[in-house]
Amino acid sequence: MNAVLTAVIVVLLLAVLRVHVVLALLVGAVIGGLLGGLGLTGTMVAFQEGLGGGATIALSYALLGAFAMAVASAGLPKLLAQWLVARIAHGEKTGSMKAVKITEYGLIAGILAMAVMSQNLIPVHIAFIPLLIPPLLGVMNTLQLDRRLVACVLTFGLVTTYMYLPVGFGRIFLHTILLGNIEQAGMDTSGISVMHAMGIPALGMVVGLLIAVFVSYRKPRVYEPRPIAVTAGDAEPEIKTYNIVVSVIAIAACFGVQLYLNALDTDADSLLVGALLGLGIFMATGAVKWNQADDVFSAGMRMMALIGFIMITAQGFAAVMQETGAIPSLVEAAAQLFQGNRALAALAILIVGLIVTMGIGSSFSTLPIITAIYVPLCATLGFSPLATVAIIGTAGALGDAGSPASDSTLGPTSGLNADGQHDHIRDSVIPTFLHFNLPLLAAGWLAAMVL
Repeated sequence: MNAVLTAVIVVLLLAVLRVHVVLALLVGAVIGGLLGGLGLTGTMVAFQEGLGGGATIALSYALLGAFAMAVASAGLPKLLAQWLVARIAHGEKTGSMKAVKITEYGLIAGILAMAVMSQNLIPVHIAFIPLLIPPLLGVMNTLQLDRRLVACVLTFGLVTTYMYLPVGFGRIFLHTILLGNIEQAGMDTSGISVMHAMGIPALGMVVGLLIAVFVSYRKPRVYEPRPIAVTAGDAEPEIKTYNIVVSVIAIAACFGVQLYLNALDTDADSLLVGALLGLGIFMATGAVKWNQADDVFSAGMRMMALIGFIMITAQGFAAVMQETGAIPSLVEAAAQLFQGNRALAALAILIVGLIVTMGIGSSFSTLPIITAIYVPLCATLGFSPLATVAIIGTAGALGDAGSPASDSTLGPTSGLNADGQHDHIRDSVIPTFLHFNLPLLAAGWLAAMVL
């Protein structure tokens, strides 16, 4: 059996058995390397050499985690939550049905906006959810708002933003990981607009969101008025005008330098530079005290360390798969299986991407694994470079929504289950899987056919 295919199956099986993703990738790499004739020493050498490819990404995530904690400690997320609650309470005073609906859609729009901004303008990823959502649960209960809808809104903002907008986390996913790994696999991506390639898949996500908002979860859902659980030792940040002003300046600087570096099209990691600049502003202005810096940095890096380790390990796994030399034979066998049927091939590629990401739980970690196989396969089947980018980008994003181990489902659950009335599988995983993976699968296939 092909060494690469066997290694991927091993990783998937171990992930399904709830073995930690990092360990599953390491075991899969060793088995693939041994079957590929590298021997244990050769396998480990290839794996270690591949680790360096994920170092920059992991460092960017660690610094972003620290930046997120600095923003949180300044009280900006808490202030946003208080403002949103006040606006909703003001809207409820009129008491009319129209006002209730306006309040409901205003709440949904506010949560969606924050989820989108968490990937670029305020790059704090899922760190805002435990700070913003629990204070809003009382309002949601009053409105009888179905929390499955809120889970879908949060997941849409977290996933669609990075898979379409090349700023912040999207810069990492689209340029550093997607285009970077495609180029490493031997395909020229110069002149390709990644937003053009991912436009149709992103529209698939929009369709899923509209169905969730206006069809699936329109009916009221009653929740009990329960107290919100508070983690022991979690201190409420004190809101000070000075700290809020510094936060806004740091966020603007972080976002601005990303846009500037992206416009220059340099090799510099814009997200890394932006996070460093934002942290520097917090430190230089005293918004984060020097004696508190260690705690803020450590908490932020702990928050993002896991995904960083997964990315580094996935790069090592991909390097071993390349070194085995088993990819060309797998591509040739797959091409013969599809017999030039591009429609069937595109569907199979996307479904495999869905399965891999569902098992691993991270789109960012899936791409280095599947790209080495998919690039030569797409080239053999006659897909254009633009269609190849769309296929691989969609295959990587598929499964992020709807995976039990994904940040995109774990994050929403962490906030919506603060009073113990939101089940992770039934209320986050299944709704997001149905509303996003199915439309994204169809949209990705359409993009492969028309681009």
